[in-house]
Amino acid sequence: MNSNTAIAPRGSARRTAGVTFAARLSFEDIRHSYHGKETIRGVTLAAEAGEVLCLLGPSGSGKTTLLRIAAGIEVQTSGRLLLNEREVAGPSGFVPPEQRGIGLMFQDFALFPHMSVIDNVRFGLTALPAGEARAEAMLALERVGLAHYADKYPHVLSGGEQQRVALARALAPRPGVLLMDEPFSGLDSRLKDTIRADTLAILRETRATAVVVTHDAEEAMRMADRIALLRDGKLVQVGTSDDLYRRPKDLFAAAFFSEINEFSGVVRNGVVDTPLGVASAGAIPEGRDVSVAVRLSGVHVLPEGGPIPARIMSRRFLGVVEMLTLAVPGREQPVRARIRADLLPQGLKDVTVRVDPRDILAFEKDA
Repeated sequence: MNSNTAIAPRGSARRTAGVTFAARLSFEDIRHSYHGKETIRGVTLAAEAGEVLCLLGPSGSGKTTLLRIAAGIEVQTSGRLLLNEREVAGPSGFVPPEQRGIGLMFQDFALFPHMSVIDNVRFGLTALPAGEARAEAMLALERVGLAHYADKYPHVLSGGEQQRVALARALAPRPGVLLMDEPFSGLDSRLKDTIRADTLAILRETRATAVVVTHDAEEAMRMADRIALLRDGKLVQVGTSDDLYRRPKDLFAAAFFSEINEFSGVVRNGVVDTPLGVASAGAIPEGRDVSVAVRLSGVHVLPEGGPIPARIMSRRFLGVVEMLTLAVPGREQPVRARIRADLLPQGLKDVTVRVDPRDILAFEKDA
């Protein structure tokens, strides 16, 4: 996307966002404990200057704790946090949150209900004279297309508008790093795509480094330059969306990015035999127990001609696609498939199955 272009919110124009000086944010062997329980376990990770990095994982994986450590709200048990290679939290000292040049956007937007929109946005501009602070706040509101709401109060705004006010407030001081904690989770699903696109356009314009927490793999793939997948306080895998989807490190990563059927097997002659066909074992040694993941989208259901016979047990219409559960020989549990809607005639029960080899992934069980 060209950094000088922007997607304007519907019904309003906005000014192109001012450029900030992006910073590199580094976590070095970060550990954190809460009431004796280790919540972050040796995470080393860097958000490069100007990139959008998504912290992805289920609840309790440590995403928000990492964000709070970066903001200075939490203090790690050990390890270092660096901003442009300068230690801001670690053995050498601790830089207070307000001196880090890091912006934080909370999940619930955290707008002050008793303050007008303009006063909410200029809240973090206390170092500027009142007139300059108001001018900067108005500029930030223009960036998000809400200058006409400057003197209104948050309760008259929709959820999407409140989200944009919170974004304006976070961007007003022009931080080198912007931290966003589940920024779209409270929005209506119909608005989410539009607001997310608007937000990403503004982040690209400002060129600030952004670290975004989400539990939604698709959202991470839509937004991120790179994704850091976390589980139980540990870093599982870091890479582009293409890396994590096509080359997941383990079964957890595979299941997080797509719905899967799971099988067990043993490597024999470099392959694993499953009820849905033979899977390559890759570099997994001979005789090892493996888990095999088969993506639902990779299970092709045909009226006839496929190598594996199957019977449709249930069929759920989901609009563009249909979800099928299938009985397959050699498999006690049903096999699930996600296929294009109306591909199969209604009432059809006996079908055949073919699996795309690219959607069969084998992992060592002890891994």
